Amino acid sequence: MRSIGIDAVEIERFKHWHTYSAQQLEKIFTVQEIAYCLANSSKSAERFAVRFAAKEATYKALSSLCNLEQSFLSLARAFEVQKHNHVPILVIDWTKIINNSLDKTSITIHCSFTHTKTTA
Repeated sequence: MRSIGIDAVEIERFKHWHTYSAQQLEKIFTVQEIAYCLANSSKSAERFAVRFAAKEATYKALSSLCNLEQSFLSLARAFEVQKHNHVPILVIDWTKIINNSLDKTSITIHCSFTHTKTTA
């Protein structure tokens, strides 16, 4: 199976997210993602933005592969941006995705994260 998901967001939209409560942020991000984004206040908007865009792109890619019965918000935490050897990767928690017809072994997701001063 192959699919492409792409998303871009304005970083400005995330400039106040560092003031949101943990409860609000945990609707979209994992605890680890939140900690990483908040670790550097001058980069928090950029970090939240790129992670949000990656999650949206992943959702779009999976939606085109199968009929996802779940909304983006119900699945956002199933997609986690992690860093391994300073390289960002996207990890999917398949236990949170309700779709038994998915052959997860045939799905490979390649991610590219980028941002400018205004867009992620």
